[in-house]
Amino acid sequence: MEIQHVNRMGDTYYLHEGRTKTGKPKYYFSRKREGTLVAAVPDGYEVYENPDAQVFLRKVVPRVVTDEEVGTVERGVRELAKLAYFAIDVKGPSIVVHLPNGNVAFLEGILASRFGRDPAEMDRQVQRFLSYTPMMRFTLRDENARWFTVDRWCFLGSIDDWFPLSGGDLETLVARYCPHLGRESFFELM
Repeated sequence: MEIQHVNRMGDTYYLHEGRTKTGKPKYYFSRKREGTLVAAVPDGYEVYENPDAQVFLRKVVPRVVTDEEVGTVERGVRELAKLAYFAIDVKGPSIVVHLPNGNVAFLEGILASRFGRDPAEMDRQVQRFLSYTPMMRFTLRDENARWFTVDRWCFLGSIDDWFPLSGGDLETLVARYCPHLGRESFFELM
């Protein structure tokens, strides 16, 4: 049995094995079934899907944030920012919140005329068209105290980088900063 992964857009990817110029194995995902398919994920590797639904095989990345901490950020985005479409990506000690590029309501309007108003089908179709941009990052700075910092993405042409906001316990940071996601007030955070 081959390794396959269905991404958030509903596309199925198959894990393939190839060879480098020196004869070492290399692994990659493709939507095509032709080629040398792999039956098991190699030791020390994991399947990774980035927020834009691209699928990769990567070396296992040690995770220092807990599932509960990721859940805290997810709930904050969903309940405090009241956003339905977002992506959370864990990169090392950071929990990164990505928001959709473009106007989701406009996209929903276009798709509703074609696919109807079934919520599950609407969600599937909207997911197929969304791309994401990182907007906020919660980074674990002290593993023992579980102390985090929060940054927002700065869109000034001369900066285009993370802008530090504050530090503290995750619950407090989420409560203070997540309500600004997807709103004009986000750009006023300093």
